[in-house]
Amino acid sequence: MAAGRIAARVSALWIFAAFSVTAAMGGDCASAETKAQSCMRCHGQHGHHVTFENKETIEAYVDEEKFQTSVHRSLTCSQCHPEFSDDRHPQRSFRSKAQFQTKASLVCRRCHQDSQLGRSSIHAALLKEEGDGRPAVCTHCHGSHAIVRVARQGRLLSEEAYCLKCHGRPVTFSFANGERRSKAIDFSALEASVHDKLACSDCHYGFSPEEHPQRHFRTSRDYTLAASDSCRRCHFDKYTKTMESIHYAMLSAGNLKAPVCIDCHGAHSITRIGHARALSAKRCQKCHSDIYDIYAKSVHGSALFNENNKDVPVCVDCHTAHTIVDPRTTNYREKIPDLCSNCHANKEIMGKYGLSTDVLKTYLADFHGVTLSFYRIQKDEGALPLKPMAVCTDCHGTHNISSTVGPDANIVKANLVRKCQRCHAKADENFPDTWLSHYEPSMTRSPLVFFVSLLYRFLLPVMAAGLVLQVLLHIWRYVVDR
Repeated sequence: MAAGRIAARVSALWIFAAFSVTAAMGGDCASAETKAQSCMRCHGQHGHHVTFENKETIEAYVDEEKFQTSVHRSLTCSQCHPEFSDDRHPQRSFRSKAQFQTKASLVCRRCHQDSQLGRSSIHAALLKEEGDGRPAVCTHCHGSHAIVRVARQGRLLSEEAYCLKCHGRPVTFSFANGERRSKAIDFSALEASVHDKLACSDCHYGFSPEEHPQRHFRTSRDYTLAASDSCRRCHFDKYTKTMESIHYAMLSAGNLKAPVCIDCHGAHSITRIGHARALSAKRCQKCHSDIYDIYAKSVHGSALFNENNKDVPVCVDCHTAHTIVDPRTTNYREKIPDLCSNCHANKEIMGKYGLSTDVLKTYLADFHGVTLSFYRIQKDEGALPLKPMAVCTDCHGTHNISSTVGPDANIVKANLVRKCQRCHAKADENFPDTWLSHYEPSMTRSPLVFFVSLLYRFLLPVMAAGLVLQVLLHIWRYVVDR
């Protein structure tokens, strides 16, 4: 353990000082008036680089303005770079940048002792990693020449210069069951997300530049469930809606695979998907791949994915985003006509495709719709229909909706006959032809039905008027004869 600790001591700080420039540069610098000025004559200019044996390079540039605002502004160059002075600029060779970092690491430890560092939970964890032989470099979090007090860093500075110094690199953490998960964050994706104005600690409550508590999870899934719970701090209205959903019911019953916020929205790359309707449908594909494949081949899905048609419904239009209920319940079934009419009763949308907007009107006027209307009136009294009420999905299908015209029309009709026979055992292949397809009869569509309806519009008022006239004449005759 002692040997490992001694070896790991060589790994703490990468000082971003480029002190391996040529001897000729050192001669030029020696002519400057002060130590700082002599160093900055070369290191204050862009263009000087240090090349390592493995061809890696770093620039030997120091931003003097940022250095003057750092906590080390009172130090001279040689206090952190003791091998270098006005008259001494040794040539040194390193195999790689990592070796250069380990060589420069002892500088910080000359002032910042382990006993002092161990008071912070973050540094204590890094010291423990050092004991296990895994180097931790101070500049990954604090920088080199522009070091500022962590507690005083601004929100975005803390996010970029502090958290992302570790989480911007390909590092992983382990779970009790042996799973490993990447800690790396794609900052460009974070900047493009809807949370680009938030600081890390806004979502990762309890973590800050001063505090970095150690947490232990049995599995990667346990961590995801815990992380999703953070969403409710800002999105409590959405969170309470999910508590009424079938997903939350499955999760409460012990099914840890049930989706939570992060599964659908992502973690750091959260984007607005209100207009990205295809992306919205693909989110559901993660769990419902079979249904997604069926939907993709339907009249709605093919229009969405092949034509980028934004008029067609996607999963959340019918099932909602957060209050997802079991579609097999009677309460959900009785709402299906209203769900379908959201689009099919919209004249602006249906006008593009020449489709009827009288779907709800014509459905509620026929036998099936009247049955549904009676159920809605009586359901508060606990009355349930003796047989399932026929709604849109019973005739048209759910996710596999096909066009009723074109080459697949005969297939649709054959399927419809089988569905009718579930309740109408004697229904034959011509039975569906009695249905007017949600269109009001007209001169061009079902003209016989149109003329009969027109006849009744005149005949019934005449008969009613005649009946009233007969009653009035009878009363008049009775009065006169008396």
